[in-house]
Amino acid sequence: MSTQFTYETTILEHHLDTFGHVNNATYLEIYEEARWDFATKNGYGFDRIKTEKVGPVIVEAHIHFRRELFNREKILIRSQSTGMINTFLMGMKQWIEKSDGEVASRVEIVVGLFDLEKRALIKPTADWLSAVGETPSTTPKV
Repeated sequence: MSTQFTYETTILEHHLDTFGHVNNATYLEIYEEARWDFATKNGYGFDRIKTEKVGPVIVEAHIHFRRELFNREKILIRSQSTGMINTFLMGMKQWIEKSDGEVASRVEIVVGLFDLEKRALIKPTADWLSAVGETPSTTPKV
């Protein structure tokens, strides 16, 4: 099983739309913030991506909304790899838990490792897989 990462944050005024809740695009930004947090903490942050010119790219996202998030609400984002889909792509699931434990939203994404110079997907490196909590048992033998 892959590692589960957690990221705590608070919904702030700039997250809100005219209805007084978090809108769909902002949910995606919050999920991305959580992914940057665990990738950076595991040695695959923005500085490394700029230097090596290789980094993650989302090729698919399916988001589900279940409960509203409101101003100054504390939330927990959980993230976990769901394994390699093929030679180049990996699945990941993330969900936002409200302080009462209810799931406000969940997203399933497909991510690949992208060569910024060749402008193409490449096979994931061992360092990248480690940074996203992927274990050898879920990595395909290619």
